[in-house]
Amino acid sequence: MKRFWQHPWVCAAWNMLLVMAIYTLSRLFFYFVSPDLFPDVTCSHLREMLLGGMRFDLTAVLYLSSAYLLLTLLPLPVKWRQNAVYQRVANYLFLIPNLLGIAVNCIDMVYVRFTDRRTTITFFSEFEHDSNLLSIFLQGVTQYWYVTVFALLVMAALVLLYRRPKITNNQSPITNNHWFYYTRETVIFVLSVFFIVMGMRGGFGRYTRPITLSNALQYTNRPQETLLVLNTPFSLMRSTEGSIYTDPHYFPQDELEAVMSPIHQSPTTNDQPPITNHPSFNVVVFILESFATEHIGFYNEGRGYTPFLDSLLAQSVTWQYSFASGRKSIDAMPSVLSSIPMLIDPYVVTPYSTNAVSSIAECLGREGYTTAFFHGAPNGSMGFQAYARSAGFDRYYGMDEYPNPQRDFDGTWAIWDEEFLQFYARTMTTMPEPFMTAVFTTSSHHPFNVPERYEGMFAEGTQPLHPCIGYSDYALRQFFAYARTQPWFEHTLFVITADHTNQLSRPEYTNALGLYRVPVAFYCPAMLAAEERTGIVSQTDIMPSVLGAVGYDKPYFAFGEDALTTGKQHNYAVCYNHPVFQIMSDSLLLQFDGKEVTALYNYLSDPLLQQPMDQAQAPEEMIRYLKAYIQQYIHRMITNKLTTDN
Repeated sequence: MKRFWQHPWVCAAWNMLLVMAIYTLSRLFFYFVSPDLFPDVTCSHLREMLLGGMRFDLTAVLYLSSAYLLLTLLPLPVKWRQNAVYQRVANYLFLIPNLLGIAVNCIDMVYVRFTDRRTTITFFSEFEHDSNLLSIFLQGVTQYWYVTVFALLVMAALVLLYRRPKITNNQSPITNNHWFYYTRETVIFVLSVFFIVMGMRGGFGRYTRPITLSNALQYTNRPQETLLVLNTPFSLMRSTEGSIYTDPHYFPQDELEAVMSPIHQSPTTNDQPPITNHPSFNVVVFILESFATEHIGFYNEGRGYTPFLDSLLAQSVTWQYSFASGRKSIDAMPSVLSSIPMLIDPYVVTPYSTNAVSSIAECLGREGYTTAFFHGAPNGSMGFQAYARSAGFDRYYGMDEYPNPQRDFDGTWAIWDEEFLQFYARTMTTMPEPFMTAVFTTSSHHPFNVPERYEGMFAEGTQPLHPCIGYSDYALRQFFAYARTQPWFEHTLFVITADHTNQLSRPEYTNALGLYRVPVAFYCPAMLAAEERTGIVSQTDIMPSVLGAVGYDKPYFAFGEDALTTGKQHNYAVCYNHPVFQIMSDSLLLQFDGKEVTALYNYLSDPLLQQPMDQAQAPEEMIRYLKAYIQQYIHRMITNKLTTDN
């Protein structure tokens, strides 16, 4: 019996089950330390997700252990297999990949709170220019110490409980040249390869496709629960495979253009004049880091952390429902400035990010505007500088251009918002008019610090982010206090939005709808009367709305529509809530997996999204528009047709 437990395939099976058990334990730990991410999960549904998650764990573990399994199970002579160096190499080939897999899976328990999706291979492209990742990682290790302790414990358990095979001739009459030994070991090897390949694929059969990220939906009631079902090694592996952009061919090309086209004709045609005839209205776009609608009192009957922004929005054109097009900071620039949403993966890290794109800066630059983009982080961070250049901005102002970065650096990410927004305002005063600029703020970001001189000044709230929101709101107040004294202020259109949501608490904001709710507002008293409009607007509508407001009279490319001047022809917002596409009307939320409708909600009568509607009630027009939107996006990415010039 002892020899049986020391056989290579028995030890290999034990080791596979050991890692599988650790992933399941990690999943339970993630669930219990993140109850806000998985509300209203019953015991039976939790069991369903745990069992479903084992499919993805098995695939990940088999891939990570493939070299180890090959060395362990090959029917080689006994003297080779029991060689100390051979076994030591096999041990390392098992322990090192699996320890790394467990580590990244635990790290992602923290990171998914900020991205709402398991980390994919695009992570390495997103942060390839950032030099401060080590300091951010070390801060996370201490701030989320309980995850660190858990990771160390389960990694230690793997090392201590790992079983090593032992083959000795003197314990068996079967020698290394006996026909029975090779027959037995060959049969075991062939059967093992069959089951290993089946495990990697997620099953065999004519209609069984290799298991993918979207298969996690099979075990969830809402897309966000895929965070629990999936594991990070699996997500990293699957996101490296093949092309993620395949034209779905929902419609023939002529019909596609009739249903939805991103080519917009002049906003001033058809007797629709611009809002203003002023020849030189400037445009200033604020992309506020993590300013979710939940944090803003204007949208929540005064409950929030943004007293200045509340007063500004009360004097602006706003909408009852406004949405982000993505869940990461790198999604915001294409969405806001180029009207290119995030579908499937962030645009800037796809192979198609070298495509020519249009933008507010590019369009207005042709009309004689001076254009510049501002971001207080190190130049090159997040790929913002590269995108600003590809989008047609004349100048980029980052930490390199800031006059005293050592004095005003926050110690982690960037220049503090208060100082950088003052630099932003003063730089615009020196720019030739008309100008179009955009700024991406940074201080309302992990590790959630405020300058020492303001400690205790801003409401603590219920999340670490809340004092930072209060500080960035104060920095915004200081910006406008200076800007109002400048001659360019009265003829400037200010656009205010956020990059994405973060650290949400209230149930109406932690579901598939609320995760995308950010402000979209236009402020310019000389041009626009304050108004809270009905209907729906998203980040991709900002570019068309700006061009319409300033009287841009040429065709342009945008996935959004002018919500400010002419009004939207299609009153929808579209986003990708991994791994489903979502489309929102002024009352409905529809989820679509690329083939069929998977869920339908009336979010006006059911704001918590707890009462799914009959999917047969999904409006056909809504489905057709979403399909056309997806097809246009993918087709134009593949064929490099993201401007009116191609």
